[in-house]
Parts: sequence; C-alpha cells; structure tokens
Amino acid sequence: MWVRHTAQTVREVLVTAETRPVLYVIACGAYPAGQLPAFVGFAQRQGWDVCVIATPDGARFLDAGHLAGQTRHPVRSQYKNPDEPDVLPPADAFAIAPATFNTINKLAQGISDTLALGLLNEAVGLGLPIVAVPWPNAALAGHPVFQRSVAVLREWGITVILDPARLPGAGEEPAVFPWEELRTELTNLRAQLADPARE
Repeated sequence: MWVRHTAQTVREVLVTAETRPVLYVIACGAYPAGQLPAFVGFAQRQGWDVCVIATPDGARFLDAGHLAGQTRHPVRSQYKNPDEPDVLPPADAFAIAPATFNTINKLAQGISDTLALGLLNEAVGLGLPIVAVPWPNAALAGHPVFQRSVAVLREWGITVILDPARLPGAGEEPAVFPWEELRTELTNLRAQLADPARE
C-alpha cells in the first residue's frame, strides 16, 4: 500500500511539473535583483516553473547559486555554444525585474547584444506575454528616449509597471520597487494562461 501510494504521488508531481507554465525572470543590473528569491518563491506558489536569466551586469547583483537551487534551473547570462543543448524549458511568459534604462531602450530598438535581450526580442516576435518593471533613477526616467521606449513597448502589448514618483532620486522618501504590483500582474497572467477565455 505504501509503495503504491508513493508511486502515485510521484506521478502526480511529474504531471504537475509538466503542466506548469514557464516564467522567465530577466534580471538587470540594479539592486532589486538581489531581492529575487522572495519573488521567485511567490511565482512558484502561483504555479509557475521559474527560470532566471541575468544580464551580465545583473549577474553581479544576485546569488546565482541560491536561485539555481531554488528554481532547479541554472541561472544563465551568456549565450550557449551552438552545439550545446538547451538547458531551460521554453518560456510561456516573461517578467523583467528589474529592467534598467539600457535594457528598456535596447528592447524598444530590437537590439539583441545579450542573452536576456535576445530572448526578449524573440518573445516580442512570438507575441508572448511580457511584464517589464523599469528601475532607472528619476533623472533617467525623464529622458525623452526612455519615455519614447516605454511608449513603444506598451504599443507592442508589453505591460510596463512604472511609477516615476517611487523611483530612486524622485523625492526624499526611499525608493520602493513595486514588487506588489508585479505580483498582482503575475497572478492575473497565471489565471489567463489557465483559462484563456478570461483574456
């Protein structure tokens, strides 16, 4: 009886793992990248299979070993060799958290000079859901090119979570990264993937 129950449990776990949608979390070079473990844990509890991809600068802000153990996927920041197999499952959705000034502007221009941007540009072309959370300082957020890039991404259907009043340098109050808004958006997206009729 015990062995049969264990086998059934293993099958259920495998089925659950195979049917979970895959979320690629793109981490750029800003301090909120160091807070990703809590967000990754939230996404996993929502039913996502999470993979973390960092820009080269983003990799300096996070603990790749910890995140690899948490997600059971390696944290990637560089392109693989052509003859190497893919080590990550295909993505169903993307969250760019945090997204830097450079990444937002490059994505809007279709530039793919990092693995993270290459994956994001492919996602745009495939029409996959993308949520971006830009985290420039207040001065850079006022740059006309950045504002135009944000507008372009929104025109493409990318969800951009941006409150200029909460950015670094926006005022005397400490800057607050909008993790709560991102969690809400991710919850809604997970429900839409589970029930496409809700879109």
